[in-house]
Amino acid sequence: MIITFCGHSKIYEDNNLEENIFQLLLEEKCKGEVDFYLGGYGHFDAIAKKSCVQYKNINSFANVHFITPYLDEKYLKNKMDMSGFDDSIYPEIEQVPKKFAIVERNKWMVRQSDLVIAYVNYSWGGAVKTLEYAHKLKKRYINLGTYTF
Repeated sequence: MIITFCGHSKIYEDNNLEENIFQLLLEEKCKGEVDFYLGGYGHFDAIAKKSCVQYKNINSFANVHFITPYLDEKYLKNKMDMSGFDDSIYPEIEQVPKKFAIVERNKWMVRQSDLVIAYVNYSWGGAVKTLEYAHKLKKRYINLGTYTF
């Protein structure tokens, strides 16, 4: 099972998000291996990563992956705290112009996923576009925020 996360880079009230995400992961009762895909940018991704690492501590079949939009070593060194991740994955988006790499990485993550866990409150920005893409593809998703379709 692959679970992808998407959410706002700035969160002003966390509303027990870390605990809520962890409880969701427990409720999913993932049978066998579970892979968590995170973009690693902003508050929501940091909170989701903590929940995934906590889940991994009780489930040895869980893996936490950083999905990078760039192969640039400088980006990886300066942007990302790789602690807690098992590895980084670069999707097949080499031909995408750099300014669209994050959007295409997010779409790739959604296409791979069995479940998208989101925190989307607003109708603008990358998080809502990613959630809308999951909705369009009829992917199963859970939004812990207030945005509705």
